[in-house]
Amino acid sequence: MADSAEPVAGPLTHARVLRIAGPIVISNATVPILGAVDTGVVGQLGLAAPIGAVGIGAIILTALYWIFGFLRMGTSGLTSQANGAGETGEVAAMLTRSLMIAAVSGVAIIALQLPLFWGAFGLAPASAEVESLARDYMNIRVWSAPAIIGLYAVTGWLIALERTGAVLMIQVLMNGANIALDLWFVLGLDWGVEGVAWATFIAEWSGLGLGLWFCRAAFRVPAWRDWGRVFAPDRLRLMLGVNVDILLRSMMLQVMFVSFLFLASDFGDVTLAANQVLVQFLNITAYALDGFAFAAEALVGAAFGARSAARVRRAALMTSVWGVGCGVALAVGFGIVGVWGIGLMATAEDVQVAAQLYLPYMVVAPPLAVAAYMLDGIFIGATRTRDMRNMMAVSLGVYGGAVLLLVPSLGNHGLWIALLISFVTRGLSLGARYPALERAAAG
Repeated sequence: MADSAEPVAGPLTHARVLRIAGPIVISNATVPILGAVDTGVVGQLGLAAPIGAVGIGAIILTALYWIFGFLRMGTSGLTSQANGAGETGEVAAMLTRSLMIAAVSGVAIIALQLPLFWGAFGLAPASAEVESLARDYMNIRVWSAPAIIGLYAVTGWLIALERTGAVLMIQVLMNGANIALDLWFVLGLDWGVEGVAWATFIAEWSGLGLGLWFCRAAFRVPAWRDWGRVFAPDRLRLMLGVNVDILLRSMMLQVMFVSFLFLASDFGDVTLAANQVLVQFLNITAYALDGFAFAAEALVGAAFGARSAARVRRAALMTSVWGVGCGVALAVGFGIVGVWGIGLMATAEDVQVAAQLYLPYMVVAPPLAVAAYMLDGIFIGATRTRDMRNMMAVSLGVYGGAVLLLVPSLGNHGLWIALLISFVTRGLSLGARYPALERAAAG
């Protein structure tokens, strides 16, 4: 499987870190473009309902698919360790396991779409017209559920083998096809909301097809269909434990962010809108730091699989140096262009004034959050997911305590401070568990 595995024993250099991280950063930068085009295309129809329908339909489906996001991280950690240990057969078998989970999960969403959609619209009611159009949109897009969840598996597998250039190419194909088909189906053929859905459906299946082509070397190894290996009980138990831990950790993180937005609504529409604008700066931070966190997943995982504590430490340090540098650069950038960015995202003067008031929290957020992001990548690579789960529980508890203590007296300032405290807590608590990670690598 020569063209699917990287030289694990090769030198850990800054160039290698950048080679892994660069394509991810570029890939993530394309994500907001697609959403803007989807909205802009239906906006040309001259009606409000189609815009709302695409927006709410996409949010519901994204939330459903997000549940299975654990598959990307779990696949990355386990595959990078197998690669580091030189277990070529296990690398191939891991892809099969992950794709099978994706297929079953996608089929389950399709089979359960009626109650799932009913429950979603019960939680987020819309006008009859918007709901009808959103259902038309979702009834088409739901059939690509196996593809989008399968891409989680493929992406994690490719990242583990340091093939992030392939991940970038998948993203470029998907976004490019989606945009081109959006324009053709909606503006050329006048298919409306259904045209947007068909464009995304085709793009997602095309992305999976390209992803599987990039994984083709795995299918040349007989182990990919060695069912005794694929269904080995010890491997399945390990995969289940890792994925459940990541799922619980991600759910707690989601609770934190959702509660943050809900609590902001108590301060009025202007403050809520200002927080929504500033959250986009957090999203930019996540997109940028993800590249170096993914590099940590691949390099730490390979070193962990090779049972080299020294290489684990070097991989952790080298990727973290770049992560810290990125965090500082983001802080400087937000400080320089933050006011301009707020004006770009919000035209209402009262929202701009409110967002500028809380902008300093966005300036300090990247340096305070960088340890949490980088240690997430390090712990995913080492599959120390129980620590991730437990430390996220600690962080959520600290966040809740900070909210109760600070918000009554400081209002929205207290809410932002509580969120920043949660980032620091996550970084410190995971950092305290790092020595045990190194000891496990040596053992």
